[in-house]
Amino acid sequence: MTEIEIGRAKRARRAYSFDDVAIVPSRRTRDPEEISVAWQIDAYRFEIPVLAAPMDSVMSPQTAIEFGRLGGLGVLNLEGLWTRYDDPTPLLEEVGGLRGAAATARMQEIYAAPIQPELITARLKEVRDSGVTVAGSLSPQRTKEYAKTVVDAGVDMFVIRGTTVSAEHVSSQAEPLNLKEFIYELDVPVIVGGCATHQAALHLMRTGAAGVLVGFGGGAAHTTRTVLGVAVPMASAVADVAAARRDYMDESGGRYVHVIADGSIGRSGDIAKAVACGADAVMVGSPFARATDAPGRGFHWGAEAHHSELPRGQRVEFETVGTMREILFGPSRVADGTMNLIGALKRSMATTGYTDVKEFQRVEVVVE
Repeated sequence: MTEIEIGRAKRARRAYSFDDVAIVPSRRTRDPEEISVAWQIDAYRFEIPVLAAPMDSVMSPQTAIEFGRLGGLGVLNLEGLWTRYDDPTPLLEEVGGLRGAAATARMQEIYAAPIQPELITARLKEVRDSGVTVAGSLSPQRTKEYAKTVVDAGVDMFVIRGTTVSAEHVSSQAEPLNLKEFIYELDVPVIVGGCATHQAALHLMRTGAAGVLVGFGGGAAHTTRTVLGVAVPMASAVADVAAARRDYMDESGGRYVHVIADGSIGRSGDIAKAVACGADAVMVGSPFARATDAPGRGFHWGAEAHHSELPRGQRVEFETVGTMREILFGPSRVADGTMNLIGALKRSMATTGYTDVKEFQRVEVVVE
């Protein structure tokens, strides 16, 4: 691994974002109609390798149902407005009308309302009754408190998602969540993250997780780099975690842990590049915030935006471009990669001659 000197006392390795790399065409091409982008994790198969991020601006119970019917996995934020209020619709409208510095303070007030376990049960039941795969997300800090409620409600996939999640959290103030024990005792597959390094990913894989999230989530809406100085360019992060997956397969005797890119997935080309760097699937937020049927109505924000002590996010406004179905499958009316995400992924795979996502991970990439 090549390191460069950034000063006499410090060396750093060079890392690359999705914007820094490009996919190389091969000698063989294929018909896009013959390409499969289906993805399976544990016992659950999906027609597209896309998870909708657990953000209130993107996922409500209804949009999670719609997303499941479209072939993906919609993940509901179980610490969001839908589990704090019986009817959060007026508050979603209010968030859209907030302006300036007052927006963060008002969002902190709105999200200060307590989480109601009975609403967790009701929201997950609504999704389950529709017949699609049910996925809910909690932060590591809330997982122990609400995990039983979530599992009892009939969740199919449990997502533990934070800005940075480690398998070895040290605290003298409270007993930390023991991920390995927690996952072992659960009867449902767990996806956990974010992580951005080979070592951190390897430790998360050893907990028994079915999948790990790579990145910090909420790329368009978080300011973690500005506030904390923490960031890892995503192309390098995904490739490092894919290497950890390979090493863990050797270590565990063949157990495969799925790598899910979570962050900096803003356009269709980013999805193709994430898979090319080794991801099995992607978790997407901002492209779906552009949907006319998204709860945020063109506004986009994550949990970091309303943190009670140190907000590390912002509310972003997007121009809506079409329905969620059109954003996934087209037809596209724009040429900037914000619509027909799956059609673009299939065409990228067809251009390079690969027929499924697993094969496409082997495609050649270059640094621009």
